[in-house]
Amino acid sequence: MMVWLTPLVVLAVPACGGSRQEPAAAAPTADPPTAILPASRLTGQTVAILPMTLVVADPSLQSDSAYASYRERRAALEQVDSLISEGVGSRAPEVAWVPPRELRKMARRSAGYLADPDQMGQAVLRGPKIDVIPDPLRSSLRSLMAVAGGRIALVPAAIGFGPEADGRMRADLSLVLADARSGKVIWRSVALGRGKTPNEAVNAAIAAVLPVSGGQ
Repeated sequence: MMVWLTPLVVLAVPACGGSRQEPAAAAPTADPPTAILPASRLTGQTVAILPMTLVVADPSLQSDSAYASYRERRAALEQVDSLISEGVGSRAPEVAWVPPRELRKMARRSAGYLADPDQMGQAVLRGPKIDVIPDPLRSSLRSLMAVAGGRIALVPAAIGFGPEADGRMRADLSLVLADARSGKVIWRSVALGRGKTPNEAVNAAIAAVLPVSGGQ
């Protein structure tokens, strides 16, 4: 369940000198800092991008025409997959990214050996306290990465959309770097993005977690 931040907090101001004053609005709550994707540490490595499997939205967005292309779950997942693949590929070209569509091809060619990348249960990694990849996800990921040719996977664990007070949409994108060999989560972040459309919000979230200045 995604928790949306309330942008304005109304504070009561006590009466002064017998006159009544109107309540004053506090400044918008600042967003928490975003942990930047350490792309420079992945230079030259093959890194798989797992498919997104969990997308949620505030019910109020279901009637928003700007959200229309995301109302159907499969369409929403495909759009997010495409935006993430394009975004990280263009912002960190020094990494050999393997997008979800290629992982699916590998799974089809190795049917019976590799699990379906869309059915591995990777959304469980959205839990902020999960530091060790649980089975059967761990074994499925290890087998998939053995075929893909690397050891690190970028896991878009979940994305949530909600309305903002100014009419824009907000995207909370949970991302994890998982080491298939050690079975450890080696980095995680929740990237926040805003835009007039879901696509704009997702692109803004990707820009926040992977600025053009480069990773750590």
